[in-house]
Amino acid sequence: MSTPAAGIGWDLLARRCRRLLPARAVVAARQELLAYDSDGLTLHRHQPPLVVLPETTAEVAAVVRLCHELGVPFVARGSGTGLSGGAVAETEALVIATSRMRQVLSIDLPNRRVTVQPGVINSWVTRAVSGDGFYYAPDPSSQVVCSIGGNVAENSGGVHCLKYGVTSNHVLAMEVVLPDGTVTTLGSGLPETPELDLRGVFIGSEGTLGIATAITLRLLRAPQSVAVLLADFATMEAAGEAVRLVTAAGVLPAGMEIMDNFTINAVDDLFGHDEYPRQAAAVLLIELDGQEREVGAAVEIASELCRQAGAGTVRRASEEADRALLWKGRKSAFAAVGRITPTYYVQDGVVPRSALPSVLAAIEELSRRYELPVANVFHAGDGNLHPLILYRADEPGVTERVQALGAEILRLCIEAGGSITGEHGVGNDKRCYLDWMFSNDDLATMQRVRQAFDPAGLANPGKIFPTPRSCGESARRAVSLPEGAGVEVF
Repeated sequence: MSTPAAGIGWDLLARRCRRLLPARAVVAARQELLAYDSDGLTLHRHQPPLVVLPETTAEVAAVVRLCHELGVPFVARGSGTGLSGGAVAETEALVIATSRMRQVLSIDLPNRRVTVQPGVINSWVTRAVSGDGFYYAPDPSSQVVCSIGGNVAENSGGVHCLKYGVTSNHVLAMEVVLPDGTVTTLGSGLPETPELDLRGVFIGSEGTLGIATAITLRLLRAPQSVAVLLADFATMEAAGEAVRLVTAAGVLPAGMEIMDNFTINAVDDLFGHDEYPRQAAAVLLIELDGQEREVGAAVEIASELCRQAGAGTVRRASEEADRALLWKGRKSAFAAVGRITPTYYVQDGVVPRSALPSVLAAIEELSRRYELPVANVFHAGDGNLHPLILYRADEPGVTERVQALGAEILRLCIEAGGSITGEHGVGNDKRCYLDWMFSNDDLATMQRVRQAFDPAGLANPGKIFPTPRSCGESARRAVSLPEGAGVEVF
């Protein structure tokens, strides 16, 4: 039997965990562990040797202290909806799943904040306060299934990040279990404070700095008026031009989303009716919110600019049910594509808005060259692309082609002045490309921060940074820490 540390086998570790947790909170049966062998990016699969399901901060801290004592690596996991392999235990490691930590701990409406456990589903936060006229702004497309803890780990965005920002803009404080089992608080619960922003350092660290067990979130007042525009275009370039014109005019939509023709038809097929015009090369969704007169004026401006860019029709939805129907299609896009091809690989590159037309054209050319269909659905307002590479898993050699095409798409994004990830994180999927963006000094600084939190390197090992085992030449290019730092980089 493989051992997590000298003299400690996984069976013995399971017995030790059962002393700390209820018996039902320890998952060791092989057939049950299959549920934890991947996240939403099914290209990477590794079945963990053991999973625990704590329900309180005290239980998380006790398990992490045990790992620290025995030298056992651990991987934090939320709902498993991530798209970068970040919650996968690709080496022998204990998975600490927070999916049973689903309590709303407190609601403080006078100060517009709510505190939740990490397993609380994103959409539940708004549900808990919507009756009082509040909501939680970050809304990933998977918001009905993804958890707040996972959103914190990946610094998730969503449809409304254009106007309201990503997760880090809405987290006021966190109770955190550090990799040695210490429980501490990062952030003060106030929007602005003078201390070093360790809260901001932790958000987006993908489980490499510890586990958040209680998260205080900022709430917003529901806007007085909301309208959604649906514009269809004969070319993707025209849709991109509409995005440029609207933002250049000083209109700040709550969200701007584009879907290509493949995705339009997939969504219409999923719901069995033509909510989106099937013949369009692209549709652009624009949500505008605020005071009633402000929204009315913005709707007129945005509609006219879409027509100037070549929109065939511009449809307005003002009633809540109509708006929800338009957004339901966008947020069901991945599922709709999944009905056509059960295996796809989604990327998460970012480009400046002005580069959207040229980058999308280049992706189309790459799709032809690799003979792999690519569906495009993305956050147009902030240039966050989500190309879905469609493939058949049983085709010989297809995995290598898919990953090569994904890498070329990310290279395109960087060359256009963008990034290899906007909201899905690096995980194990994009770590070999990190040195495309960052210098040796950058990587060394990031490693120093990581090791300040986790000197033993037990928290989510092997993620984010290139490793010799997984990345070869990329890892050799990445710098090690200077002599005397006391900890190996990899």
